[in-house]
Amino acid sequence: MSKKPAERILADTEAKAYSSSIRTSPRKLNLVAASIRGLSAGAAVAQLTFEKRRVAVEVRKVLQSAIANAENNHQLDVDRLVVAEAFVGKGLVIKRWRARARGRVGRIVKPFSNLTVVVREVEEKA
Repeated sequence: MSKKPAERILADTEAKAYSSSIRTSPRKLNLVAASIRGLSAGAAVAQLTFEKRRVAVEVRKVLQSAIANAENNHQLDVDRLVVAEAFVGKGLVIKRWRARARGRVGRIVKPFSNLTVVVREVEEKA
């Protein structure tokens, strides 16, 4: 009497990892995500390890999770993985305010982002 398993959205050669509520703006996160699109998985991890931006640590965690999903859940070869997609979505925005001069208010917005990384196994080039 259980439900049938949902059909797989991704191809058989792909694996995905998702992280929600990363505490940075989508614009800043997308700069780091764009830097790893199209790279091999090993090169992308190396790139993120030495990236200066603080959010690169979170992106690396999501990428390593996608690699682990590919290896353990879908039996893909880690050495042939490529970052097929890395896209950023807008999350919630916490709004705060700070008292300013002459009875006015300075608005403070604290945006959150969502990150999805898809890795794909590619054929070996001869």
